[in-house]
Amino acid sequence: MATGRGFINDSFLLTGYKLASALARFTPAPLVFGAAMALAPPFSIGMRDERKMVERHLRRVDPTLKDYALRQAVQRSFQSYARYYLETFRIPTLSRQTISDGFTIEGFDHIKNALQSGKGAVVALPHVGGWDWAGRWLCDEGFQPTAVVEKLEPPELYEWFVEMRTKMGMHVIPLDDRAGIGVQEALKLNRPVVLLCDRDISRDGVRGGVEVEFFGERTTVPAGPAFFALRTGAPLIPAAAYFTKRVDGHHTVVLPPIAVERQGSLREDVSRITQVLISEMEVLIKRAPEQWHLFAPNWPSDPGY
Repeated sequence: MATGRGFINDSFLLTGYKLASALARFTPAPLVFGAAMALAPPFSIGMRDERKMVERHLRRVDPTLKDYALRQAVQRSFQSYARYYLETFRIPTLSRQTISDGFTIEGFDHIKNALQSGKGAVVALPHVGGWDWAGRWLCDEGFQPTAVVEKLEPPELYEWFVEMRTKMGMHVIPLDDRAGIGVQEALKLNRPVVLLCDRDISRDGVRGGVEVEFFGERTTVPAGPAFFALRTGAPLIPAAAYFTKRVDGHHTVVLPPIAVERQGSLREDVSRITQVLISEMEVLIKRAPEQWHLFAPNWPSDPGY
């Protein structure tokens, strides 16, 4: 998440998020949708580095994009990103009926069937669309999803986001050295564990993921989804949650589980299965590349990687 901390102090940043949250909660959905459309252009102008990065990533997905079509796609990306945050602020206050009315899903049987095994399910997602809306829907349906989330700065901002998700009914595991224990405990409780898997978040400049071929270039992505599926026997299920053109509209696509079986060493199997997973992520991202909220360098050839 680009916060511009070099220009805004932590206290002002947190106050800004809280103010935006309060406004979004008490604003009718059409106005929130309109605000996302209106906020995107000035944000994209002010975030020049992120804009250039979005251009690079969009062209990875669709190399034919250029000129006006590329500029329009980039603007839609910023609109999608603004919509994600404005909707996230509102979700905890919305009724179950509102969430349900704005939600459709295909392939949900893959998750229900996986949970029948009693080993939980590893649901792997790209940074696409409005996944928090899908998470709230799962909570309302009684599935108690668990999400592993990156720690944000300042800590007060991270705690505020955790509180928001907890109010929805989600179980939140911070991405730290104990995250693996938390994930395995959640799977033992037969919960779906949601893991974002298209970006390898470096720690202290060190990237510890698995090397894969991703949109035509080698890079690293998280090993967690494949590792936990192998370790626990939980089915590994690719999915993505998209915005639709309808105000408060969301559509989730759940793909069939990936075959997870031991064939060699653990390292070899994690690498092999992760490559299969990333190929599925490519399919899901291509359905709506302008909703792919990847504003940071993700490949060795990206500036700042």
